[in-house]
Formats: sequence, structure tokens, C-alpha cells
Amino acid sequence: MDGVKHIVAVASGKGGVGKSTITVNLALALAAQGYRVGVLDADIYGPSQAQMLGVKEGVRPQSAEDNKFLPLEAHGLQAMSMAFMVNTREAMVWRGPMVVGAFQQMLTQTKWDNLDFLLIDMPPGTGDIQLTLAQKVPVSGAVIVTTPQDIALLDARKGIEMFRKVNVPVLGVVENMSLYHCEKCGHEAAIFGTGGGDQIAQEYDTMVLGRLPLTLSIRELADSGRPSVVSEPDSSVSRTFADIARQVAQSVSASQSGGPTISFSE
Repeated sequence: MDGVKHIVAVASGKGGVGKSTITVNLALALAAQGYRVGVLDADIYGPSQAQMLGVKEGVRPQSAEDNKFLPLEAHGLQAMSMAFMVNTREAMVWRGPMVVGAFQQMLTQTKWDNLDFLLIDMPPGTGDIQLTLAQKVPVSGAVIVTTPQDIALLDARKGIEMFRKVNVPVLGVVENMSLYHCEKCGHEAAIFGTGGGDQIAQEYDTMVLGRLPLTLSIRELADSGRPSVVSEPDSSVSRTFADIARQVAQSVSASQSGGPTISFSE
């Protein structure tokens, strides 16, 4: 794609596992490490990146030459979403071909400006959008988001299998809501179970990129349009996202070069 070096899909087999929150914070963590990053919200029916990035309702992208759109900018990221095109208070009652057409238009008609990484916030499932992405553009890799819950792991497996069938490398798994952390008393409880991320990573010969707790602040900051990485850059959550970002960047670089990168220091 013009203006984009690497495309990374952030996906899950089911909804409700925090995939969009992971996407925006991962994008911000990559940007904090000096990369030029964009976010494409591919969830046509339920776009959420506009709110998470603090873009006000009704803001529309400007037109560019060659029948393209200029992405909006927020927190140093370039962004495109269906929420920038329509009234988000109205339901998108569209059949599959219309959804695919809208996704392709955002993907190919957005004038991305020299991005190192374009993160695509995928809709849940393994349907039209996922297949269209794999067929239309070269995807450098996929990050799978899951919770430790057995039901979530069932669907995460399907997501990994789908990307393997279309020859997209799975960079790793992010285990979200791994522990409930009470911000008042500090008590922690594994309310969704334990070991799920390790289990699926071992089963599919990939790795756990990071584990994130179930805390009130992550949800509140994302809802307010100032996600954790920009609001609390020194927090343990932001440090976890920074570590995930480093691993994603290194994995993409290694896969593009055909092997691991080696550096020497004194």
C-alpha cells in the first residue's frame, strides 16, 4: 500500500475481549517509540476508535487528490474509521457486500502519510473483512487478543487458524483481563481463569506478547478519549504496552528480513 510499510491486524475470534482498547494503546506505544503509526477501524457495524482517540462526533475527513481521503490525526496517530463517515447513533443495516465495499474504500482510498505501521482494528469473527484484508494487501502479521476464559480461547483458536490459512504470520497473543486488580485495596483475583494465553501460545507455536489486568482505569481512560499510554505513560499498564510494541516491531522486522536481527553493543 502506498504510504504504509507494515500492516498489522489486531484480531479476536469473539467480541468483548478488549481488542479495540489493545489496538489503540499498542498504536500509541509504537508511536512513543518513534514510529509513524496509523489506525484503521475495520469494525463497520460498531466502530469505537473515534471515541477512544477523542475525535468529536461529526468530524469528517478532508478530501485529497485522486479521489482519496486524508486521515484524521489524534494523539500523534493517523486514523480512519467508519465513525468519521456516518452518524454513529444510527445502526448500519448493511449486507455483507456493502460492508466489504466500505472497508475496501477506507483501506485503499485513505492517503496514509509515510507510516511505519498501520494497525487494523478488526471486527470479531473470521468473515468477509478478514478475508478481504488478506486478499487485497500484504499483511505483515496478526496480533490475537483473548482473555483466559475457555470460551474466549475457543474463538481465539479460530482466529489463529484463519490467519494461517491465508498465510498471515501470527506475531503472538495478548492475554487481556488476566487478573482483576482492585485499585482501592490492591486485591487481585483471576476471575477469568489462568494459563489460557500460555496454553494457546504453546498449542500454536507462538508467544504471549503480554498480559493486561482488568482494571477500572484502562476502561475509563479509553472511554474518555485519552488511553492509558498517553494519560499514564509511567504506569505498569503503559510499560506492558511498551513491551508488547517492542516485540511486535521486532517480530515484523525479523519476518521481513527472513530471520532474526543481530546487534552488537559494547
